[in-house]
Amino acid sequence: MIKSILVVCEGNICRSPVAEALLAKALEGRDVQVGSAGIRALVGHGIEKTAQEVLLRENGIDFTTHKARQADAEMLRKADLILTMEEFHSRSVESIAPEVRGKVFLIGKWLSNQEVPDPYRLSKEMFQNVQILLTRCVDSWLPYIK
Repeated sequence: MIKSILVVCEGNICRSPVAEALLAKALEGRDVQVGSAGIRALVGHGIEKTAQEVLLRENGIDFTTHKARQADAEMLRKADLILTMEEFHSRSVESIAPEVRGKVFLIGKWLSNQEVPDPYRLSKEMFQNVQILLTRCVDSWLPYIK
């Protein structure tokens, strides 16, 4: 049974906080904790401005309370499921805590193992496309999170 999910990306200011917010909204009312972290986190920074704008406009979610944090072995061990944006992130997570190997998956696993591109410092359109993809990824996981 999945009680805690950790979403991991690079800096923990664009993709993983958006995925965290989308997952938390989709899992409202269920006893599942959702968090996020980065393998090279910009610790303490909030969600990237354009990511927040698109998240609010497209999904009605205000995630301005988010603060980036660094993925560490303890938080990885505590998570029941770890979702990453790219294979590189999966390998990085497994190098931090090798014992988590069986619970690390791409967030796009159910969409042919699709990776989610990094929109950092790119156009608003790129952020919109990434959020559309992340919404599809989150939706594809929901049947498996019980």
